Amino acid sequence: MNDFLRRMLFLPEQASTFARDLDRLHFFVILTTFVMSFLVGTTAILFFVRFRRRSETQTTPHIEPPMWLEALFVTIPLSFFLLWFFVGFNEFVRQQTPPADAMDVYVMGKKWMWKFAYPDGPNAINVLRVPAGRNVRLLMTSRDVIHSFYVPEFRIKKDVLPGRYTDQWFNAVAPGRFQILCAEYCGAGHSVMRGEVIVMKPEEYETWLALQKRGALASRQDGSPTEIEGTPALGNLVEQGKRVAAEKGCLKCHSIDGTRHIGPTWLDLYHRRERLTTGAFIDADEAYLTRSMMDPAAEIVDGYQPVMPGYEGKLTAPETSALVEYIKSLQSDAVRTGPSEGPSYAPLRNN
Repeated sequence: MNDFLRRMLFLPEQASTFARDLDRLHFFVILTTFVMSFLVGTTAILFFVRFRRRSETQTTPHIEPPMWLEALFVTIPLSFFLLWFFVGFNEFVRQQTPPADAMDVYVMGKKWMWKFAYPDGPNAINVLRVPAGRNVRLLMTSRDVIHSFYVPEFRIKKDVLPGRYTDQWFNAVAPGRFQILCAEYCGAGHSVMRGEVIVMKPEEYETWLALQKRGALASRQDGSPTEIEGTPALGNLVEQGKRVAAEKGCLKCHSIDGTRHIGPTWLDLYHRRERLTTGAFIDADEAYLTRSMMDPAAEIVDGYQPVMPGYEGKLTAPETSALVEYIKSLQSDAVRTGPSEGPSYAPLRNN
């Protein structure tokens, strides 16, 4: 029945763990609305025939329906709408909550291409390789205008915005090739802004990743170019982030060992709960770290002065990704191994 309905509605194949559940909700909404529309339409036609005006002097009698009938007319549609909402909301929450074991891939949208960077692997343009059966989280940003990352077979679509990160996760169920589209009009080349997700068997993916790492190392050793325009060299994003932090002067204001400085320490910063000058608390996730670089005065951490300059337009998206990954790597032994007695560091940011 599932495959029959999918084909009847001209939907693409179901290639992710989301696809079947989303389609099931889609089928439920479509079928119930079809049934209700059919009942309303046939009832209206029946009434047109049964209660048609038979003479010029005939008038329509005034009818007072019983209370139970009015309640029925209200509660039945309301029940369906509430059911759709709760089923859909449950699926929405699942899609917006990446699993803790998800593999991160950084994505940058740019007129008119997709760039991908793996924290422990290579960079790629328009081709995203992932292993089948593994949770993958995409951390996405744009270099210029709003784009939208859309893979129809995975049933995922997420806006990609300049100056901030959005994330989307998925789990591809089987090897295959699937088209990436931009679902937000982004200029003259919008229709050609396409890419491809290549889902590989886990062992094939690990072999490919190892070969890419070896190739990147060989490139650096023989002195051949390892960078393309706006994209850091192949290799570990943490090392790239460490280099970018030194080149951009970040370490003049931020420490990496927990000591207090002009700006908050980067040690144990990732996912630290920070108190702002407004009294609100915020989670130092990838989106917050990115905002801190682009617009540091927007959310100032309590105890620090707003002296950090904004880096909007001064950092490329790959450089930002590398910095975020470097900050994420700076964890003390207490964070890696679990709670223990140790120093408490000052809150995040503002350079």
